[in-house]
Amino acid sequence: MSFEHVGNAHSTHGAHGDDAMALKILVAGGFGAGKTTLVGAVSDIRPLRTEEPLSAAGRGVDDTDGVARKTASTVAMDFGRITIHAGLSLYLFGTPGQDRFWFLWDELSEGALAAVVLADTRRLEDCFAAVDYFERRRIPFVVAVNCFPGARTYAAHDVSHALDLDRGTPVVLCDARDRDSGKDVLIRTVEYAGRVHTARLLDAVG
Repeated sequence: MSFEHVGNAHSTHGAHGDDAMALKILVAGGFGAGKTTLVGAVSDIRPLRTEEPLSAAGRGVDDTDGVARKTASTVAMDFGRITIHAGLSLYLFGTPGQDRFWFLWDELSEGALAAVVLADTRRLEDCFAAVDYFERRRIPFVVAVNCFPGARTYAAHDVSHALDLDRGTPVVLCDARDRDSGKDVLIRTVEYAGRVHTARLLDAVG
């Protein structure tokens, strides 16, 4: 699958006359699923983070069951950039995971090619809101199961069934801390989005 000619791309003209393509990818998922970790692990630049320490008041609002060791939380977004190959870069926007920051999602998703939904099998139900959001807005997405140490491992088809995903929605296993693993997730996401947008274009002209 070629990366060229996929939707929602921004082209820039390089210093040496070459055209560079930049694609916007959202990194979403439940509270504590590893969004900030993934963006930081793969980014070629120092990532922009908007984390704030979890307060006693915040712990009373946010469900920290299963992520009790988490000490900070994203309150606006994470931002990073990765070059996949010469001429193609991805702009990564990590969404806040708490329900009280959902009002930011519409603005963050504007112009996005696709999304990664990070899943923690210890709190798989936290993914339902993100899955529903992208399905309703017809934004292609890949579910990436973040394999936390000590967490039970499930096969991709079991996760797909548990989340009631539409047929063909990819589910991949990853380690959000590992750059190569995160990069593989992003490549799969762009490839899948390219197929989805191409199919929609063919349906529209057919």
